[in-house]
Amino acid sequence: MITELDIVLSPKDASDKKYYLPILAKKLGVNVSQIHGIKILRKSIDARRRNILVNLRFRVACGGEFPQSEEFAFDYSNVAGEKKVIVVGAGPAGLFAALRLIELGYQPIVLERGKSVEDRKKDLGELHRTRNVNPDSNYSFGEGGAGTFSDGKLYTRSKKRGDLKKILNVLHFHGAQDDILFDAHPHIGTDVLPKVIVRIRENILKAGGQVHFSTKVVDYVLEGDRICGVITESGEEIVGEGVILATGHSARDVYRKLHKRGIEIEAKSFAMGVRIEHSQELIDQIQYHNPAGRGDYLPAASYSFVHQVEDRGVYSFCMCPGGVIVPAATGDRQQVVNGMSSSNRNTAFANSGMAVEIRTRDLKEYQQYGALAGLYFQEELEERAFVEGGENLTAPAQRMNDFVNGKKSSSLPKTSYQPGIVSSPMHEWLPEHIRFRLQEGFKVFGQKSKGFLTNEAVILGVESRTSSPVRIPRERESFQHIRIEGLFPCGEGAGYAGGIVSAAMDGEQCADAFDRYQNPNK
Repeated sequence: MITELDIVLSPKDASDKKYYLPILAKKLGVNVSQIHGIKILRKSIDARRRNILVNLRFRVACGGEFPQSEEFAFDYSNVAGEKKVIVVGAGPAGLFAALRLIELGYQPIVLERGKSVEDRKKDLGELHRTRNVNPDSNYSFGEGGAGTFSDGKLYTRSKKRGDLKKILNVLHFHGAQDDILFDAHPHIGTDVLPKVIVRIRENILKAGGQVHFSTKVVDYVLEGDRICGVITESGEEIVGEGVILATGHSARDVYRKLHKRGIEIEAKSFAMGVRIEHSQELIDQIQYHNPAGRGDYLPAASYSFVHQVEDRGVYSFCMCPGGVIVPAATGDRQQVVNGMSSSNRNTAFANSGMAVEIRTRDLKEYQQYGALAGLYFQEELEERAFVEGGENLTAPAQRMNDFVNGKKSSSLPKTSYQPGIVSSPMHEWLPEHIRFRLQEGFKVFGQKSKGFLTNEAVILGVESRTSSPVRIPRERESFQHIRIEGLFPCGEGAGYAGGIVSAAMDGEQCADAFDRYQNPNK
């Protein structure tokens, strides 16, 4: 007999099978020895009150029967010699597009401007040692994209955009931990995700696909209004039946080249702000309503805030419990920060982006740049932060309360940001429409969670890569560019995703759209 049941447990009872097995047996009215299989289907923490509870859904097999496996079977048959499809970018959108193309019987040719995970790690080490940014191999560019060296968050609200369960199972199939299949807010961690990415690459190659690193696409081969291929920085022309453009939101040269070639792009809303860091101990105390913190059986606490300030959203973004802040610039004279966590989230710090919604009408002084207005705004603020930090990747910083009160900090707390921080009056040089909304938002967040607004927290500048300021418009049904046949704008860089999972889903959908393009009567 196989039974599914929901049960609410204490954190301790939910932490180990030895605790919850007898509870399940009692609830089912059987002996422990009669339970022959247990599978967790869903797990979430209810921290709304001081008495923290864990909600679980189990599938239990009694009487010799085991739960049926729900793992997906993936068929990556050999596609060498089949029709070629160019995939520009090896982030989640590009990699999942490539896997899906293989399932559909096409040979993906993945072109990545950055390096492999293994070589990318070396460049990141060099970045921290010398503070010199490799423009094509950094925390944004390289195999796996910006998500490779981040928290590896897999939570998404975009569940209607694709097959979420399949995306999670693909990641699990390639080595992600079991928890991602049932946790309400799954994450992989920056120590595990690179290994998953490498296994995805290996399966693409094993199936006859191609993956080329340090291969930067600089132009497009067009025949009238149809794309036939791309041209790389070395001058090589690579042709295919279609091009899935999945470059990520930091590939500013891609937007500029499309604009220069007269290929339609458009400005869109985006967000910018700062990254804030508290002690993880404080966040645990606040979120778990307990001066003792999280104890032995709860994970490092996270938070999520959102508030409207004068018709613009102010919200937390990419919250990293037990994480660190890293330098995420992709070029010279840029100061950009981002956050990351390992799978065990075990540092003493909790950081999060704090972003303010920016709409196109907020950038009137940049309107001469047309669709690239937001891009120029991003670049100018990143350079200002670079100057304020001392022009060496040191981040300009300010204590949280001091920022709200318009006061330069005379000292700064400890930080996880390795290049270091320097006191800066960020309230003076952040753009007014960002500055005052952050200040008002912080006040509200402090009211919602007492203790959150504190001078023991520090803000670092700037968090500028939360989303793309540009959209590459495509047809709703065909997923092709509104004018260029065979061009499939894809993922976060094209303006159609936000995060690992939604980008992966969009990659799969673009591959499916290419198949429909090739087989209109299918």
